[in-house]
Amino acid sequence: MKKEILTVVIALFLVGQSFAQFFKTDSISKSEVTKLEFLVGNWEGKGWMMGRDGTKSEFDQTEKIEFKLDSTAILIEGQGKSNGMIVHNAMAIVSYNKEDVSYSFQSYLQNGQKNEFKGELINGKFHWYPNDNMRYIIWLNENGQWFETGEFNREGTWHQFFEMTLDRVE
Repeated sequence: MKKEILTVVIALFLVGQSFAQFFKTDSISKSEVTKLEFLVGNWEGKGWMMGRDGTKSEFDQTEKIEFKLDSTAILIEGQGKSNGMIVHNAMAIVSYNKEDVSYSFQSYLQNGQKNEFKGELINGKFHWYPNDNMRYIIWLNENGQWFETGEFNREGTWHQFFEMTLDRVE
């Protein structure tokens, strides 16, 4: 009987150890993702986007950003409105890709579109790239506001088509 109890105790110990290893946080991912802590919070403000015809459209924007999975991922929920109508409704998950040594920016839109883009942190600014000729750059300006620009590259020159300035709220 003592041998059976000892066997059960050892088995439970080994199972417990394997579960503990399974749930261990990836320290590299956590270290890299927490470098984006400046994004975390609730934000609201205004922005504009330039249409293909050169017309600027203004909008009101909110962003809710929080760490998830023991700070190995960031969940971003953003909504833009113009004249009371929703013009942008998206969610993104930012995580770290150790194989590519870059951030993964997975974007989901309410129309069912989804995609994964490369991201990187350059001089305290988060860059993400929908394609090779387009980039968005997010940083905190001198007033502590979320400042984001969107640019496209035409013949080697970057042209701004998007800007957003948000204030941190409760």
